[in-house]
Amino acid sequence: MFTTFTGSSRKPRQVNLSGRQVNPFAKPGTPSGAQSAVLNAQQARERRQREHDRLHSAKTLQRVWRGYSCRRGLRQQRRQEWDTEEAWNPDSLNVPDIADVPLYASESQVLTQLQRLVDFFDVKDPQDLRRLHRFGSRYVQTVLAEGVTFTGGAWPSVHLRLQGVLLSVIEKWVPTGEDYAAVEFMVEFLAFLSGRLPELTARNAEQLYRTSALLTHILISRDNLQSSPASRILEILIAPLRALNSNTLEAYEEFAFRFLTLKDVTMSPFQPAQLDVLADRINYKLLASAVSAALSSGRSKRYEEMRDNESRLSLLGCFIYFHRHAHRFHNSQAYSSNQDFVTVISRLLASVAEDVDFDDFTSPSEKRDQRVESKIVNSFVQAQILSLVNKESIGSLLWGVSNQEAVPEALPKMNSEAKQLANYALTLLRFFPRKGDDIRMWLYLGSTSSTAHRSEENLPAIKFFWQAARSTTVFGSVSHDTQTAIQLLKSRPSWNGHTDEAYAERLRDDWRVILIFLELYTFVLKLMDDEEFFSASTLRPSARDSGSTWNSHNALPLSEVKELSVFLKNLGFVMYFHAAQIAEKSGTERNAAGLSSFFKVASSDALHLEDLSPPLKPTETTIAGLAGISIDYVKGLITGLLRMIHERDSRRKFLPKDHWLMTSRLDMESFIPDVVAEEENRYKVQEMDDEDVVDEPLLEPGSSDMHLVGTGRDQRLRYLQRLERQQRAVSRTRYLQAVAPRSQVLQNMPFFIPFPTRVQIFREFVKRDQIRRRNGVIDPDTWRLTLGGFRSGESLSKHSATIRRQHEFEDAYQAFYSLKEKLKEPIQITFVDQFGTPEAGIDGGGVTKEFLTSVTSQAFSFIDGLNMFVENEHHLLYPNPDALEEKKVMLLRQGYPENSLEFRQQMTEFLHRYEFLGRVIGKCLYEGILVDINFAGFFLLKWALTGGLGSAPRESGYRANLNDLRDLDEALYQGLIQLKNYPGDVEDFSLNFSVTDTITTDYETGATKNITRELKPGGADIPVTNENRLVYISYMARYRLQIQPAAQTSAFLKGLSTMIHPSWLNMFNQSELQTLIGGSSSSIDVADLRRNTVYGGPYEIGDDGLEHPTVQLFWQVMESFTDEERRAVLKFVTSTPRAPLLGFSSLNPRFSIRDSGDDETRLPSASTCINLLKLPRYSNAATLREKLLYAAFSGAGFDLS
Repeated sequence: MFTTFTGSSRKPRQVNLSGRQVNPFAKPGTPSGAQSAVLNAQQARERRQREHDRLHSAKTLQRVWRGYSCRRGLRQQRRQEWDTEEAWNPDSLNVPDIADVPLYASESQVLTQLQRLVDFFDVKDPQDLRRLHRFGSRYVQTVLAEGVTFTGGAWPSVHLRLQGVLLSVIEKWVPTGEDYAAVEFMVEFLAFLSGRLPELTARNAEQLYRTSALLTHILISRDNLQSSPASRILEILIAPLRALNSNTLEAYEEFAFRFLTLKDVTMSPFQPAQLDVLADRINYKLLASAVSAALSSGRSKRYEEMRDNESRLSLLGCFIYFHRHAHRFHNSQAYSSNQDFVTVISRLLASVAEDVDFDDFTSPSEKRDQRVESKIVNSFVQAQILSLVNKESIGSLLWGVSNQEAVPEALPKMNSEAKQLANYALTLLRFFPRKGDDIRMWLYLGSTSSTAHRSEENLPAIKFFWQAARSTTVFGSVSHDTQTAIQLLKSRPSWNGHTDEAYAERLRDDWRVILIFLELYTFVLKLMDDEEFFSASTLRPSARDSGSTWNSHNALPLSEVKELSVFLKNLGFVMYFHAAQIAEKSGTERNAAGLSSFFKVASSDALHLEDLSPPLKPTETTIAGLAGISIDYVKGLITGLLRMIHERDSRRKFLPKDHWLMTSRLDMESFIPDVVAEEENRYKVQEMDDEDVVDEPLLEPGSSDMHLVGTGRDQRLRYLQRLERQQRAVSRTRYLQAVAPRSQVLQNMPFFIPFPTRVQIFREFVKRDQIRRRNGVIDPDTWRLTLGGFRSGESLSKHSATIRRQHEFEDAYQAFYSLKEKLKEPIQITFVDQFGTPEAGIDGGGVTKEFLTSVTSQAFSFIDGLNMFVENEHHLLYPNPDALEEKKVMLLRQGYPENSLEFRQQMTEFLHRYEFLGRVIGKCLYEGILVDINFAGFFLLKWALTGGLGSAPRESGYRANLNDLRDLDEALYQGLIQLKNYPGDVEDFSLNFSVTDTITTDYETGATKNITRELKPGGADIPVTNENRLVYISYMARYRLQIQPAAQTSAFLKGLSTMIHPSWLNMFNQSELQTLIGGSSSSIDVADLRRNTVYGGPYEIGDDGLEHPTVQLFWQVMESFTDEERRAVLKFVTSTPRAPLLGFSSLNPRFSIRDSGDDETRLPSASTCINLLKLPRYSNAATLREKLLYAAFSGAGFDLS
C-alpha cells in the first residue's frame, strides 16, 4: 500500500541523485555518474593538500637550515673576532694560570669580549671551555687590579648571561669528571661574580640553586667536600640571599626548594659545620615567609624536588633547625605564635605522613631503630622533628598572642592567631598520637601571656581556643540550624551562598579551631572532678603557682557548657543521621598509614605522590576537605565529648529537662518500626560476608608478617585477598551508615531518644532475633515441639542440665559453656539436692529464672578460692583487677610450672568463666529476667561505650577518667585529687611513673605480695613533677580502670556480646543499663501491678468480675505500705526489688497469687522462679499486713511446698 492516494494507480518514479548503489542484487563495480564525480573531486583535493604540505615542509626546512647556518656562521665569526682580540690559539690545550694572564686595557674591551663570548659559547665544546677559562682569569685580574665592579648600561644583562653560562658548564662537566681544573675555576669564578653582584645573582636563583645542589651531591659522593669548589659553595648559596630587593623572596624560595631538599644537606659531612654557617648567615624570617607563601599558594608543586618524600623531609629538618638556631635552641618562646612557622610545619608534616610513621621516633625500643632505618628519615631529621614535641615548644605556643577575652574588637586578631595555632597543634596531635596526652597536657598548661611577669593577664589555652571556636561561622551556623551542618561538612564546604575556594578554606580554618578545642576539652574533662566542673569561673587565674586555681579556671561556665552541648548535639545528629547526604558529593581521600586508629592521615598537601595499584587502603571521607581529618575521627571525638558532658549532667543535673532529646527532628510515630527495619537490613548485610575476617591486622607489602610459605606471587595474592576482605568490610560499614541512620543515632548518641522508646526497641530487637533463630516460634515449649528429625534429641540434650544446689555456677559452666550463641535458645533445668534427689518444680520459664538468678548470685561471690568480682564501698560490683595474678599464684602453689601448657590452659579456662558469666547476664537481658545485681558505673560504661560502628573506637569507646576512680577506689581518688591540687612541689612525695599492686596470695591467712609495674616505658626512672602530674594522674586512672582489669573485662564483654549485640547495648548509658538489668528504681506502681496480676485457685476472678476478699485485703495493705515495704514484697515474690522497665505487663512470668489454705497462722510463701505468691486466706487486713511483712523481711526464699 502507498502512503498517499493521488488518483493514479501507477507507481511513483524514484530518482536517485546520491550516486549510491541502491540495487542490493547489483554486482559491485566502479562508481558511475554522480558518485564517480564526487569521488574524483575528493581525490583531487587530497592530492593538492599533500602537495601543499610538501612545499610548506620544504620551506620550513630551508628556513630552519638558513637560520642555523646563519647563527653558526655568526658564532664562528664572533669566535674568530674573540680569538683575534685575545691573541688566542684555538688549538692550544694549555689552561692559563690566573696570575700569568694580561689585564684588559679598558672596560669597553672587557664588555666587547664578554658579549662575544656569551654569543658564541657552546657548552659542549672543550675549546670554548678553555676560552671561558681565559676570559675569567683576565676578568678577575682586571677587576682586582682596578678595584672596580662593572655595572650599569649593558653590564647587568651580560653578567646574567655569563652566570648562566657558568652554571651550564658546571652542570655539564662536573658529573663527567673531565677538565677538572677548568671546572674548578668556573666554580671560583661563579663565587667571585656572585659575591660582587648579589642582587643580580638573585635573578638567576633557579639555575643557581639547582646547580649548587648537584655540585654538593657530587662532591659529597666523591668524598671531596674539603676541595676548593666545596669551600666556595656556601659563598654561592648565600650571595643571592644577602641583598634585599624584589627578587629576595624568590631567591629564598629557590634556596629552600632546590637546595635544602637535598638529602646530603642533612647528613655528615655537610652538617653540622656547613649547615651552621648557613644558619648564621641567612635571614630566617624571610626564609619562613617565602616557604610559607609557596606552600600556601601551591607554587611548591612546580618543583620536581618536592615530589620525593626524602626531599620534603630534608627541607623539614633544615627548616626546623634554622628556626631553632635563630632562637638559640633553648629560648622558651622559640615556637610561640610564628604564623609562617606554623604553616610550613603543618603542610610539610602532612605531605610526608603517608610514608613516615612519626610515632616511630618516640619509641625507645630496639624495633624502632630497625623500622626507622627502613624508612627515609636520618637521625638529624628525626632530632629536628622530635624537637617539635616538648614542653617548652608546645607550652609556649600561646605566648604573645592576643589575650583579650570576650572583647569584640580583639576577636578578629585573636581568631586569626587561633586558626594558625590550631592548625599546628592539630597537626602534632595527628602525627604523634603516642605523645598525644603529653601534647594535650602541655597545651592545657600553656596560656597567653604578653609578658612573663604579669600572670594576672594569663588566659588558659582552653578558654583561648573556646573563645575563638564559639566566634567562628561554623559554630554559630551549626548551633542554630542543623541543616547548615550538612553543607559545612562536605569536602568543599559552603555557607550562605559562598562556594569559592577561598571561603571554603576559611571554613576549614574554623573546623581546625573547633577540633583542637574539642581535643583539649576532652582531655580536661578526663582530669577534672565534679567539684571543679560545677564551680567554673569566668575570671582569669590570679597566680600560676596554685594548681587548684589553674584547674578551676580551665572549666567553662555551665551556661557556656550548655552552649557547647547544643553545638555538639546538632553536629552529632547531622553526622550520624545524614551521613549518606554528607558523603554524597564529598571527595574521598586516601587513607594514610602512620596514624593511630582514631586519626586517618591523608596527604592532600603531598605533591605528586606515587599511587599504589591496587590501592592498599580504602578511601575515607574527610570533613570539610581537611587533609587527613576523617569524618569517622570527628564522629568519635564528638561522640566521646558529648557522652562525657551527658554523664556529668546525669550525675548532677545542670541542663534543662529534655535538653538532650532530638525527637522534634524525627518522625517518632514510625521511629520504632523504622529502626527495626534497619536492624533487619544490618543482619542481612552481615550475613552476606560472614567469611570475611575484619579484625585481622592490615599488612604492608614487605613487612615482616609477609614471610609466608610460598612464592612472592602467592604472598602477594594472599595479601590482596586480605585487603579485598577489609575493603568489603569498610563498604558494608558505609552502606549501613547510609541505610541505617536511626540505628547510628541510637548506638552513638542514644540520649537523643527517650529511654522508654529505646527499651521498646531493645525488646523488639530481641523478639525479632528469637523469631529468626527459632523458626518463627518464641514460646519455649512450642519451639521444642517443632524440633524434628534424628538431631532433635541431641539438640534438646545440649540445652538441658542437672544442677546441684550450692554448685550452680560450676555445673552451669560445664553444661552450657560449649553452647556459645546457642544459649539464646530455651534451656531445661533440673535442680537436685545434696543427695542427688531431683526437686519438684513448675516449669514454664520459672525454673530457668531461678537457675539464672542462682548462678549470678553465686558467681559474684567467692568461687574456688577466688573473687571473680569485688564490690566497692557502695556494694557495686566490678571485675576483680587482681584476679589473674591471684590465679597465677594459686596455680604455682598447686605445682603448675609457669608458662607450661597446663598452666596456660588453666588461665584460659579461668577467663572462659568470665566469658560464661557474661553470657549468663546476657541471657537474663535476652529473656527479660531481672536480677538483683548492681554493677559499678565505670564497669557498665564499658558495656555502653563500645566505640560505635564506624566511629573511632579510641574516641567513642570507654576512656578512663578521674571521676570513674571514685567508684573503684575512693581513697585513690582522693589522693590523686590532692596531688593534682597540691600547691607545693609534688616531687616531695617521691612518686614516679610506676604502680604497685598488692596481690592476695592466701585468703585464709591474708598473705599478700607486691608487684611493681611501670605506667610507661622507663617509668620507674621518671619522677612525678608539677609539670607532668596530670599525665601521671591520667596514666594511673587508665591503668586502674582499663589496663589492669583488661583481660577479665574483655572476656566478660565477649560473652555478653555473644548474647546481646553490642549495638543494642550502645543504646543505653551506665545508669540505664543498670535499670535494664535490675529494673526501674522508681516507686512501685501498685495500680499497675494490680492490673497485671494473674490469680489461681479460689482467688481466680469469677463471672461477676469481683476479686476474692483476701485479694482485696492484699491490695489495700499494699497501698498502705511505704515504697521500701512494697519493694521488699516484690523482691520476696520475684527476687528483685525493682519494677520492670516497661511496667508489670512486661514481667515474665506474670506476677501471680494463689491461695495456700485457710490457716491464718501460716506465713505467705513464694516461688520466685514463677513470680508466684502463695497467700493464705486471711480474714483481716492487720493479720495479712503483719504476716506479709514478716515473710518479706525474713529472707525466705524458694519454696514449692
